[in-house]
Amino acid sequence: MTFGTGGDLQPFLILAEVLQRRGRRTLLVVPKFHEALVQGTGLAYLPFGTHEQSQSVLDDPNLWDERKGFGVVWRGVLPSLDELQDLLVSIARAGPCIVISHPFLVPVAAMAREQSPALRIVGAYLAPSSLRTVHDPLTIGSLNLPSWVPVAWRRALWRLIDRRWIDPDLLPGLNAARARRGLKAVPSFLDHMQSTCDASIGLFPSWFAHRQPDWPSTFHEGQFPLRPPTRSRRLPAELESFLAAGDAPIVLTPGTGHRHAARLFRNALSALRALGRRGLFITPYPEQLPAPLPPEVLWQSHVPFDALLPRAAMLIHHGGIGTTAEALRAGIPQLTLPFAFDQFDNGQRIQRLGAGLVVPASRASSRRLRQAIGALLARPVAERQHRHDVGRDMDRDLEGLLDSVECALASRTPLEARQTAA
Repeated sequence: MTFGTGGDLQPFLILAEVLQRRGRRTLLVVPKFHEALVQGTGLAYLPFGTHEQSQSVLDDPNLWDERKGFGVVWRGVLPSLDELQDLLVSIARAGPCIVISHPFLVPVAAMAREQSPALRIVGAYLAPSSLRTVHDPLTIGSLNLPSWVPVAWRRALWRLIDRRWIDPDLLPGLNAARARRGLKAVPSFLDHMQSTCDASIGLFPSWFAHRQPDWPSTFHEGQFPLRPPTRSRRLPAELESFLAAGDAPIVLTPGTGHRHAARLFRNALSALRALGRRGLFITPYPEQLPAPLPPEVLWQSHVPFDALLPRAAMLIHHGGIGTTAEALRAGIPQLTLPFAFDQFDNGQRIQRLGAGLVVPASRASSRRLRQAIGALLARPVAERQHRHDVGRDMDRDLEGLLDSVECALASRTPLEARQTAA
């Protein structure tokens, strides 16, 4: 069960496909907004919500505000809470059922479990910042806490964030839905989200984010859920001609769901012109592009990254976890321009790996972009070879991810563990 943009959908498509190949019965529960993408896979699925609900979230510029974004997303989910609960309860009543859930929907699955105890929940954490911690590294939005900050202060900061930022936006709608089902209110959205799962898996490897002492005891380390690269995949003829006509381009994407990035595209175009570099802009919303684009910059709506990125000079992107993983596999420099959500933390991890730099999107002026692009392209070839080695490891790790999922599926519930101990 998932929701969100294409980056939130793809890992769950891959999980469903590979679990089905392992003999598991699978059912995807996805927003109706993504129905066309799921239909092409041949997987069993059920849609929820409406196109209008998803589009209203994407249309809201506050979606990409680091403080307001969570509220925008949750308000987009609220109209579907009862629908999702009814769906999960009906499935669970037909027999034992395990929900592998996007973290943000775990509280919804928990309501269904309280009505149908046969249901179990596996939280699938796409990025490490979705797991709360008071340990290092600690990145909360654009705030990077130094390692010397005492743990007590870190806990106090999280309590302040809950009280002032997260819970006022998210708890009223959740607890209202719980009240309609005769369920008790929960005191904290993030604590409830992280502690209520029967098991959890990380859809990222340990070299990207080490397990923290305060992560759930039922957490299983995983890998990036990437499909093996398809060497025979053909790119659009227009793009093939563009790639063949000159030096490898600098690719820029703000993500599949971002339609408020006009300033970023404008500044990026200015930076590319100043550097004399070719560029490739990728977005399904071309109305935010400068018009007209010069011949040395091409626009594409969608491009398969496994086929494109090995032929790119570098990738400038928003810091989504799927895009980050694809660039690591391709072994190209990354310039991360985070807007909200997990993007700041992902970017910091890329910088610590030596695979790129971070410039917050709010500060991505033409001058800063020009400086960061120049610095990345000037790095020694040895650093880029390190990134290629990381990419080769990732291609071998899909089976390891599946093993982690199977371990999570086989995990006992907290009640079973307590009964065994007794």
